[in-house]
Amino acid sequence: MRHISLVACLSLIATAAASQEQSPPIVRVPTPEVLRGLYVNRWAALGRKLNQLIKVADRTEINALVIDVKDDRGYVLYPSNVALAKEIGADTAEGHVMSRKRVRAMLDTLIAHRIYPIARIVVAKDPILAGKKLDWAIKRKADQKPWLDKDGQPWLDPHHRQVWQYAADLAREAYDLGFSEVQFDYVRFPDEKRLIAETVYPLAKGRQRAQVIREQLGFVRSTLKPRGMVVTADVFGLTATDSTDMGIGQKWESFIDQVDVVLPMVYPSHFAPGTYKIRKPNANPYSTIDHALKDVIRRSAKIANAAKVIPWYQDFTMGSPHYYAEQIRAQKKAGYDNGFRSWILWNPRSAYTLGALDPEPKDSLR
Repeated sequence: MRHISLVACLSLIATAAASQEQSPPIVRVPTPEVLRGLYVNRWAALGRKLNQLIKVADRTEINALVIDVKDDRGYVLYPSNVALAKEIGADTAEGHVMSRKRVRAMLDTLIAHRIYPIARIVVAKDPILAGKKLDWAIKRKADQKPWLDKDGQPWLDPHHRQVWQYAADLAREAYDLGFSEVQFDYVRFPDEKRLIAETVYPLAKGRQRAQVIREQLGFVRSTLKPRGMVVTADVFGLTATDSTDMGIGQKWESFIDQVDVVLPMVYPSHFAPGTYKIRKPNANPYSTIDHALKDVIRRSAKIANAAKVIPWYQDFTMGSPHYYAEQIRAQKKAGYDNGFRSWILWNPRSAYTLGALDPEPKDSLR
């Protein structure tokens, strides 16, 4: 039997104590019974706007912030310990990163203000990874070179399991840092009609796009669930209405039971004229959201273990009319009238209409 000296024993105890001081236990904000959140882009998180949004939450019904951890350019918010992120330089962002110490301070501040922190991770739209790992990019039929979208950017091929493993690895890291939840976005193929004619997928093996997205979301969930993580996914707003996968692999019945929460982006400006027999959906936010959410209820009712649904609403202007508090409140009311008490607002600049928010104490949302 081995024996160690008293000095050595005391040294081990001191080392363990120092380690505990360096790595305090993670305290997580519990999931609100009613979640009302705002999207926070990378620049807002890095700058002064984050503090402004925290003050908004202090004064209003807002109790959650969705923060870009990996955005649609492929950049990670902070220096990552995920090997692939380091290899491709995804955690550099030309010097504009948040130190891990600052991330911890940010999350501690959110905890102190009872704000639920959600990490947003973009999956398939990642030009950094697609440019570094050409084998993982969507390929052109003509020459097997990476297919480029209308902005000249390559996309990751959702058939590749490594793409989703990377997203899961980043999600685990965000959770271990203290985010309470991870929200996956761009869980789909590109939304350009020419895609089908111009691209080829060697790994498809006869599977339809919707089946691929279903399987990959299931893989991510099974990977993260043992950690007790809540897995959520953003989807197109029309998915609950359109009976097809719209060419992007998002078909309601195929994904609704593969995650814990589904967040349809039911922005009125994104519905084509005539949808739901509404001549201008953007000018009729209540009616548009009302129809969309009724379809959500109808389609989900048929599926066992269907995910909870939390809609994204529009707090930005795209076309006529300009969106003020009236238009945003109309969307919220449509949700409430259909039984959806939770919601998140999207503004790409993270600049929100305060007049659309109620001064409701957070305790009433628990």
